[in-house]
Amino acid sequence: MQFFDVIEARGSIRSYKPDPVEPEKLEKILRTAVKAPTARNKQGFKVFVIKTAGHEKELIKMYMPESNWFVDAPYILCLCAMKDVYQDPESHRDFSEIDAAIVMDHMTLAATALGLGTCWIGAFDKDAAREVLKLDDNLEPIILATLGYPKQPAIKRQKKTLDELVVYWN
Repeated sequence: MQFFDVIEARGSIRSYKPDPVEPEKLEKILRTAVKAPTARNKQGFKVFVIKTAGHEKELIKMYMPESNWFVDAPYILCLCAMKDVYQDPESHRDFSEIDAAIVMDHMTLAATALGLGTCWIGAFDKDAAREVLKLDDNLEPIILATLGYPKQPAIKRQKKTLDELVVYWN
């Protein structure tokens, strides 16, 4: 799939086939995380690759208990920021959440290019994720994403126009 085709095709998937994700495809997706740009190239993140099979009851605690689709995907990716890795010395700004979003975007686009579906989940129970995944205090769960083969194509949502979102400043 060409890059702009991937951008067009990407969308949130909330219904998954039970088909397993091939290890080679999973590795390709994870390799894009390594290539993602991060503040001063510090790569202050960890990606947790979580197999859902056999862990559904525990994993559903991280999201809405009535949303079974969350654990229907073969995998859940959890992007955690390593809070002690980088803070800008001049602005004292913590870039870990921005870096995490960039990394997750790389992985979701790679998944789309490989015929897989994903759904970003930012509204989840971070305390439950911390407990379920047994995260140490330095790891902050930032974003979850489901990963698997979609049962149906992504729903195309109405998007704003360029005129509504872009300002040319001269």
